[in-house]
Amino acid sequence: MNKDDILKRLRIDEDYYGDFGKQYLSNSNVSTLLKNPLALHEPFGARPAFLVGGYFHTAILEPNKLKNFKIIESSTRNTKVYKEISDGELCLLQHEVDQIQLMVEKVMANDVCKDLIKTGDVEYEVPNIGEIQGEMWKGKADIINHSEKLVIDLKTTADIDKFRFSASKYNYDSQAYIYNQLFNYEMLFIAIDKTTHQIKICECSESFYEKGQQKVQEAVAQYQLFYKTQDFDSEQFFKTETL
Repeated sequence: MNKDDILKRLRIDEDYYGDFGKQYLSNSNVSTLLKNPLALHEPFGARPAFLVGGYFHTAILEPNKLKNFKIIESSTRNTKVYKEISDGELCLLQHEVDQIQLMVEKVMANDVCKDLIKTGDVEYEVPNIGEIQGEMWKGKADIINHSEKLVIDLKTTADIDKFRFSASKYNYDSQAYIYNQLFNYEMLFIAIDKTTHQIKICECSESFYEKGQQKVQEAVAQYQLFYKTQDFDSEQFFKTETL
């Protein structure tokens, strides 16, 4: 299969996140490889925060797909109504959707954000693959603004003033490094506070990319040790630290 055919398949969410896409490493694997490499192929449990973030992205970039989200009028996910309607599936609550819509309106009302997202030669949900540190990686850019030569990622955050720390905790630095390698553009984050709706536009410094590169190097080392080293016995593996 040539690269164009691969990328065509990776545009489909079911292929990108499913078995076809799992032949490539991605930024979501970095945390697992650094913390517990044996859990690499275990399925990710759905979380409300991921669902909220997904709806936020979709509302801005692909509003025609909003119909795919199941929304329930319930105060919490513990009510009888929610449990009956959801049938065990993780669903959005109506009040969460209302809050997301406010965030979408705030972002799109900001002229700078709107121009970055909508103006010029822009593409949305763009996949790419490439070799990084000797392994094949994938990435799917929220927004590629070719006019500005930027890969733009949308983030929601619990505290806009602590976004710098969230960027390290949730491996946005390794994401920036991977996407810079895959798309050959600088990375830009547009973050919005889920409570105050304050917006922050974050460029990436050289040291931010370097931190991401270091994480990717360590993740690749773990991947190669656990999954490509012949006769490797994971039960004999241990970490060391001087306290």
